Amino acid sequence: MDPVTDVLRLTGMKGTVGARIEAGSRWLAEVSDYPGIATHAVLSGAALLLTEDGRHVPLAAGDVVMLPIGVPHRLGDATDGVPASVLPRDAAGQVVRLGSGAPRTRILTVYYDCHHVSRTQVLDELPDFLHIEGGEPGAAYLDDVVRLLGRELAHPQLATTAVLESLVELVLVQLVRAWLARRGTQQRGTWLGWTGDPVVRAAVERVHADPAGNWTTTTLAAALNVSRATLARRFEAAMNRSPASYVTQWRMDLAAVRLRDTRDPVEAVAAGVGYQSVPSFTRAFLRDRGTTPGAFRRMG
Repeated sequence: MDPVTDVLRLTGMKGTVGARIEAGSRWLAEVSDYPGIATHAVLSGAALLLTEDGRHVPLAAGDVVMLPIGVPHRLGDATDGVPASVLPRDAAGQVVRLGSGAPRTRILTVYYDCHHVSRTQVLDELPDFLHIEGGEPGAAYLDDVVRLLGRELAHPQLATTAVLESLVELVLVQLVRAWLARRGTQQRGTWLGWTGDPVVRAAVERVHADPAGNWTTTTLAAALNVSRATLARRFEAAMNRSPASYVTQWRMDLAAVRLRDTRDPVEAVAAGVGYQSVPSFTRAFLRDRGTTPGAFRRMG
């Protein structure tokens, strides 16, 4: 069982291709009011990322940088004396030519977003500003994907749209992998903390493989052949929560999405996430979401 894939699928995480920058010299692009998390992949050349808090980040070919939703920033090769061009919000892969002379820098922008019914999110665990340099340890596959993107965009062929959609998804996964490889200890205390502890990882995988199972701290510990105290301690250190609280959160996430997306009876939804009666499921859902399953479905 792969919990990261599980969460990405449940949240409906998707990438949308934005503008394709082709820039010569003396150029500046403003990125604001954009849909989703902004990700810029430098396909060739170099650029400078400028943020409102005064950060100046040099970017080279193979680099990928990710910024949170709605954080205005600029890309260019100059910091002053050049009027900024606003990057189109819905460029959908269109080429935006900037600066003067032949293109020396090519950048692909991708926006990632998902529905937020699920409280278990992968991207919420990443830092607000993420910069992965091409060729750095742990980023080799990301570098490969960025090069593939560049080739596919430079030489479109049959089913290029389908290829781009797949590569955009790969960029996201490789970003997460590269960050984990570089910042292995920083995920402790977050949802991704399970990746650094084999016992907690096995427990999370068991829960995801069978969310309706009879999972408590005691039964999970028994399934893993460790003591209850050991599992509770290691879970708290890795994810800053108890095993039981994570079981409940994941079950409520699954239930919320199913209530929103299907017309399955509440009885079936409850049974699917391990509740033997509708009243017990309703109480748990009310505690977690602040509303009953029926009211939640009507709101959706």
